[in-house]
Amino acid sequence: MRLRFLLQPGWLALTLAVWVFAGACFTLLAPWQFDRDTERDAQNDAVTSSLRTDPVPVTTLLDRPNAEVEWRRVTLTGRYLPDGQAVARLRTVQGEAAFEVLTPFRLANGPTVLVDRGYVRPVNGIKVPDLKPVPTGDVTLVALARRDESDNRDAFQEDEHRQVYSVNAAVVGRAAGLDLRPGYFQLTEGQPGVAEALPLPKLDAGPFFSYALQWIAFGAMALGGWLYFTVREIRPGGALREDAGTAKVRRKSVAEQLAEDEDRAARAR
Repeated sequence: MRLRFLLQPGWLALTLAVWVFAGACFTLLAPWQFDRDTERDAQNDAVTSSLRTDPVPVTTLLDRPNAEVEWRRVTLTGRYLPDGQAVARLRTVQGEAAFEVLTPFRLANGPTVLVDRGYVRPVNGIKVPDLKPVPTGDVTLVALARRDESDNRDAFQEDEHRQVYSVNAAVVGRAAGLDLRPGYFQLTEGQPGVAEALPLPKLDAGPFFSYALQWIAFGAMALGGWLYFTVREIRPGGALREDAGTAKVRRKSVAEQLAEDEDRAARAR
């Protein structure tokens, strides 16, 4: 029966590998890249809209989910709490190593929030430099609303500075003993207490859409190759077995030629 080869262990393993790979391309990898493309478009739209609109009081956004208001420009009035300050380590800004300076900020008649004051460059490649002191008393800031980063590892003390692995209000709040509202606010250039203001993300589409199409192409190629070899094997005699048989005949012909050469040499002697 011509289809019996489909039940051979080697062919079953090949079929499983091909279909699992193609399924991952179509259901996981390509959708993942499409989602990243959608996220990038949403981010670009939010940043562009923020630059074109005036800042609004932060109190108008506090009851809304962070995901809905990310990149909105807001004004915050209150005072810094420098005792709760931390620095985020292992950061990269414009291709170079940096620390981000995170300082709690108590809103006037409101909750305490986390403010990202920008970045500083490390000293000797690894150490936190002396940080610029924050203003005392009440100040008004203009900042961008941001979502917390996902890393939830606890803070630790090093080089006389509280350090964290991510910009996350819950992590800084735990370490400082403060109840910080989720999310944080990234200072813009020229604000009181800012170090070096973080640059805005690049407003380009990125490669995600083309990556998604590539994964779809890879999955289609894998299925196409499997179908091609399956059809070849189904043909009468089996194309792959024909190739094997042809190779066997060729090996036999070489052996016969060697035997003939030896016989000819023996006769010559």
